[in-house]
Amino acid sequence: MSAKKTISRVEGLELIMERSFDAPKERVYSMFIEPDHIVRWWGPNGWETTVYKMEVKPGGVWHYCMRSPEGQEAWGKSIYREVDPPDRLVYVDAFSDEQGNEVTGMPVMLITLDFSSEGPGSKVISRTAFETQEELQKIIDMQAVEGMTETYDRLDNYLKEQQQS
Repeated sequence: MSAKKTISRVEGLELIMERSFDAPKERVYSMFIEPDHIVRWWGPNGWETTVYKMEVKPGGVWHYCMRSPEGQEAWGKSIYREVDPPDRLVYVDAFSDEQGNEVTGMPVMLITLDFSSEGPGSKVISRTAFETQEELQKIIDMQAVEGMTETYDRLDNYLKEQQQS
């Protein structure tokens, strides 16, 4: 269990999550843009992630699938809008099918990740913007806050494993 805590709050139509890590921001940033790393920690506990495409550049696509231990699949597709290493990533995130087609009726989110130094470590602030209150509530009802908290715990543990090796 990680000693770090993920802080979450809602401001208007944004879900904001903050998490500190015991690693420099450059290292943490790299965990979000390198497929070999992201498959080791992305997703809730017990879920495995497969990256099918990851082009980290403005207009580039990240297409992935998360699978639960029971075999449930959750496909996602992101299109990067801003890539500013090691300070910021901005992308539009949507639920998709295997071919990368957007799933209708599901929220499309604008995600901004800001990375900052915090002593010898770093902090990530994630801002997920929604078009409507209903879309925001739908994501909250899907337990996205709990899922991202577990995801950040997994990242924290992965960073610790990397430091020890």
